[in-house]
Amino acid sequence: MTKVTLGKTGITVEKNSFGALPIQRISKDEAVALLRKAYAHGVTFYDTARYYTDSEEKVGAAFQGMRDKIYIATKTGATCPEQFWKDLHTSLTNLQTDYIDIYQFHNPSFCPKPGDGTGLYEAMLEAKEKGMIRHIGITNHRLHVAHEAIDSGLYETLQFPFCYLATEKDLELVQKCKEADMGFIAMKSLSGGLITNSAAAYAFAAQYENVLPIWGVQRERELDEFLSYIEHPPVMNEELRAVIEKDRRELQGEFCRGCGYCMPCPAGIEINNCARMSLMIRRAPSAAQLTEEMQAKMKKIEGCLECGQCKSKCPYGLDTPALLKKNYQDYCEILGGKEI
Repeated sequence: MTKVTLGKTGITVEKNSFGALPIQRISKDEAVALLRKAYAHGVTFYDTARYYTDSEEKVGAAFQGMRDKIYIATKTGATCPEQFWKDLHTSLTNLQTDYIDIYQFHNPSFCPKPGDGTGLYEAMLEAKEKGMIRHIGITNHRLHVAHEAIDSGLYETLQFPFCYLATEKDLELVQKCKEADMGFIAMKSLSGGLITNSAAAYAFAAQYENVLPIWGVQRERELDEFLSYIEHPPVMNEELRAVIEKDRRELQGEFCRGCGYCMPCPAGIEINNCARMSLMIRRAPSAAQLTEEMQAKMKKIEGCLECGQCKSKCPYGLDTPALLKKNYQDYCEILGGKEI
């Protein structure tokens, strides 16, 4: 097994960890079975969040009575100390534990610091002093917040999107975390489903010794695929490099990563899916994207209010309304010009 250590936390785990966002979409029994199977094959790091509906509860149910055998990272989107403590107590209850290994601020629009007036970082410190959390982390999609978190020296881990579509600026973050002895947790390693070759994704991440990728798993076949890489890891070769170069050419420029931070939409548009539909339909099996239900969702783009809320909340600075319209036009063309 290949191991990775998350910087100064000292947490050392198999370089193949479990992202528990997708298990909110399956039953409790199915989720527990997946989580336990992952553990049985050497996976000991599990990342979840308060925002992921019942994900924490499922992780707690899976690992009841074996807390010392795994590491759990979860997140709070709190904007004030009162909500922070409420989230923390709820997470501890859901996870059936009295401590969290890494507690992370969940994609804040700024970098919480002592004395900033929010009281958030002070609450983190108090929770750590009380033994309720062991390490302080932050997740983000904004480069400037990520840099500020590293430079501050206040955080032990950074969770940031990282895959083979990464830019030079993203690669700089990885190196900067390494120099600061700060753990780097890679989310969106499959770019929200746009990357369909998991072997290429795995081989790319394996090149960076300080990066811990968390793979979002919903189906047993997906888990089996990643578990097979523990004993037989894909190695970067000419074939995989060709896959990566092709995807980089196709996906360069502005595209929606599907993070969902632009939601909810006042017009009811499912932005995180609709704004990247033309890419998804060309790169993945299209049947699910052509159903009457999905056509109805895409048609809602006609009712875009041009309010700019989604654009202002996009961590990647995308012109979301324009992207929605382009995807709607492409979608109609894919349907053969048929009116939805």
